[in-house]
Amino acid sequence: MSESGKISLLVVDDHPLLREGVSKVINDQPDMRVVAQASKGAEAIALYREHTPDITLLDLRLPDIAGIEVLAAIRAENPKANVVIFTTAEGDVDIQRCLHAGARGYVLKSTLPQELTAIIRQAHRGIRCIPPNVAVQLAHYTGEPGLTAREIEVLCKVARGNRNKDIAGQLFISEETVKAHMKNILEKLGASDRSEAVVIAVRRGIMQL
Repeated sequence: MSESGKISLLVVDDHPLLREGVSKVINDQPDMRVVAQASKGAEAIALYREHTPDITLLDLRLPDIAGIEVLAAIRAENPKANVVIFTTAEGDVDIQRCLHAGARGYVLKSTLPQELTAIIRQAHRGIRCIPPNVAVQLAHYTGEPGLTAREIEVLCKVARGNRNKDIAGQLFISEETVKAHMKNILEKLGASDRSEAVVIAVRRGIMQL
């Protein structure tokens, strides 16, 4: 708790209107105050060092550094840091990465204001906050085999419009190996073709375009 007796927050989002709107919701609460706002990852890390807020509300999609890297940097400096991810990214892989990296909560931007403030209070008390809509998304894929690093690499090249022959040349493997990787990718993602596999992978947070 800050010296004012209120929960202090750092709000990190690259959209000014959303950042201001969320800050107003927080500042309207009698027990909370926003001590700083950041629009980029590097700025967020610097402001965290300066203010050491009780809670950092962090978007995953930032223009300079990925939110997961900002989370890791903050937690590396202060393992007790309370970081709540506040994002539109609802893929199970995004959620898993953030929770494994030590996020206190994972909240979608579609969350109602009163739910968001309740989650902030829970996080401040040390309670991990995973709302039902996020938990459902996470549970849906639990136990399913994930893509290997090589399969993700192949799919990223598919997303950039490369043919099997192009991918084989770039990765120094045979076309048959590329085809085998694609077969595994389609089976693991439950996709009917290459385009659908890319869409599913992006939605789940396995890869970004």
